[in-house]
Amino acid sequence: MNFKMWLKAIQIIPHISKEEWDHLDFISRWLIITRAAVLVMTLTSAIIAGLLTLMAGHGLFNGWRFALVIIGLVFAHATNNLVNDLTDSRRGVDKDNYFRTQYGPQPLENGLLSIKQLFAYIGVTGGIAAAAGLLLILTQSTATPGSPWVTLVLMAAGVIFVLFYTWPLKYIAMGEITVFLVWGPLMIAGGFYAISGVWSWGAVAASIPYALATVTVIFGKHIDKRKEDAAKHIYTLPVLLGETVSRYLVLVMMALQYILPVILIFFVPRFFSWPMLLVFLTPFLLKKQERQMIWNVFTHPRPSQAPAEAKEFWPLWYVAAAMLHTRLYGGIFVLAMIIQTILWPLIH
Repeated sequence: MNFKMWLKAIQIIPHISKEEWDHLDFISRWLIITRAAVLVMTLTSAIIAGLLTLMAGHGLFNGWRFALVIIGLVFAHATNNLVNDLTDSRRGVDKDNYFRTQYGPQPLENGLLSIKQLFAYIGVTGGIAAAAGLLLILTQSTATPGSPWVTLVLMAAGVIFVLFYTWPLKYIAMGEITVFLVWGPLMIAGGFYAISGVWSWGAVAASIPYALATVTVIFGKHIDKRKEDAAKHIYTLPVLLGETVSRYLVLVMMALQYILPVILIFFVPRFFSWPMLLVFLTPFLLKKQERQMIWNVFTHPRPSQAPAEAKEFWPLWYVAAAMLHTRLYGGIFVLAMIIQTILWPLIH
């Protein structure tokens, strides 16, 4: 058991050689090839879904269903990452030192796994996600007032996005919109329904601030590889909009993550009250150099070569800055929800 590697793989996508890979335990391998560092965004969305059911009251929260939502969503995202690598490798996208193989090991292109082995990882990981979803569907009508058919539709939508995000959605400028819909309404409001059996448009509205946080990450990644994608006819939004517009659009989305909670306090008081303003602490909890780095990154063109401070994660540049903000913002967002759910009622 290599706990040090587990921790590293959860924080960043580590560069690793075939020799190092051969000496790793199964969990370390799984964390690396599923890009576990980004799974934290899915975990955050799932936790938000559970906390919303607690806020809603009326006994809607169900602990074991909440656990199944976490397992199902995290393993579905992990499956999506594996399918992405399989699809891009089979289509020839990741060949010839493409961006993907530069920032982290691509299991097929870097010779870490055979296609048969990758299919095995996909089968096991996807099987766990499917089993969690199936349990939620089969027990929906007995454990909650909801309909299993609604949960089935939500799960089917998730399967479609898992299978078709890499192709064709990403190719036709639908990848960023897909991320917004999946990490917001589908995971959070859909998770709310799977746990409680009740559909809530308030939960949909409550999902938007964090959904925007996840979109900044995918936008940053697509800005980073804009030229490589354009050369391979992958028309992401940054390819169509250009680098400058895309950079400032990310800053707009970051600003909305602070503006929307204030608005939602008045329009969705069931889920947002004054403790949610704790998200404004996010910039101040970042180190001064981190705040400056995020601002400078998105207000300037991408460097042609790796700056000294970026050598560990280059060629990730915009996405690294966006992820730094999103991780902390998501943590503060969840903390604010916990305070609102547990401590705020005691004060009032």
